[in-house]
Amino acid sequence: MRMNKFAILFLLILSLFVHLPAAAQDYFKNGGEPGKTYLLMAHPTVENIKTMKYLIDNNILFVGETEIVGIYYSFENYNYNQSIEYIRDNELSRFHLQHLTGMLRPDNIFTENDFSSNFEILFQQTLGIFFMGGSDIQPELYGEENQYAVVTDPYRHLFELSLLFHLLGGPQNPEFVPLLESNPKYFIAGFCLGMQSMNVATGGSLIQDIPSEIYEIDDPAEIVQLDNNKIHRNYWQEIFENDQLMTTNFHPLQLAENGFFKNDVKWRSTVSPPVLSSHHQAIENLNDCWEITAWSMDKKVIEGIRHKKYPNVFGVQFHPEVTALFEPGDALIFSPSDQPRTYFDRIGEEGAKFHKRLWRYISKSIQ
Repeated sequence: MRMNKFAILFLLILSLFVHLPAAAQDYFKNGGEPGKTYLLMAHPTVENIKTMKYLIDNNILFVGETEIVGIYYSFENYNYNQSIEYIRDNELSRFHLQHLTGMLRPDNIFTENDFSSNFEILFQQTLGIFFMGGSDIQPELYGEENQYAVVTDPYRHLFELSLLFHLLGGPQNPEFVPLLESNPKYFIAGFCLGMQSMNVATGGSLIQDIPSEIYEIDDPAEIVQLDNNKIHRNYWQEIFENDQLMTTNFHPLQLAENGFFKNDVKWRSTVSPPVLSSHHQAIENLNDCWEITAWSMDKKVIEGIRHKKYPNVFGVQFHPEVTALFEPGDALIFSPSDQPRTYFDRIGEEGAKFHKRLWRYISKSIQ
């Protein structure tokens, strides 16, 4: 019976992907390899592939023999020939790419579309998926006019939002049965943009610019005067130029009492862990399917969410994947008066423990 199922999947995959250009990377075209397990990663840029490889090689992310398949939409702005060449030139035998094509528009991403059958096949063939950071989502996709968003890769967002909707469902199409209904323990993690995409895909909306909408200021010179815990990226870069200036900020988290981080990640310390923050948007209206797991210290920015029904689906607004958090790198400054320090030094021993504890939980969630 198992062989029959595999044969059916093979034929489905062959028929669905055979139309793709020969130059595209179509790893699942031939059904993958029997006996192997796979994780998906959306937006598999060279940088994201390097990051995933680092986390695995340095035993921060434990995936055993599971291999990584990067998936992307043909209309994305990124030149994925760079990723193809990087994998080939570095002989990364456990990394693969899967190109998808079809027509996505704002009016068909939250319903059956050209990608629906392929999404189901990818879901059936894999243990889970990572959604990485990136640029702003076009506000029209969550029912708002664009006031502050800088949208540089609209087709990426159409693709990732449609995939997340197919996985999780949403009020945009209440009759749609999400894929996770057939496998509720499927793993999905989102970092920064990835978490925002989770919310938008399930019917939520975004604050388009934190300083403008929450603190009612838009002048970088005024923003940098805010308490550091209210600054979610480095606005000093808009005031002066310096090669040592980092683009990010570090701030602590306020974790939900008896929630995800304390009960599941097992972070029982009284220390508020510092995290790497690099965003100007945030969750505004959160769909009821999510519980909040963390906030900024003033509770005005949601820093973590977890799905109420699917236990291995969660996202964070910060960046736990940045490799410089785990080993000394370049010494950088946040402001003109700051002393140069590495990211590794900025999070300190407790911050390092927190991030590794989170990655240990992520590793256990991949089943």
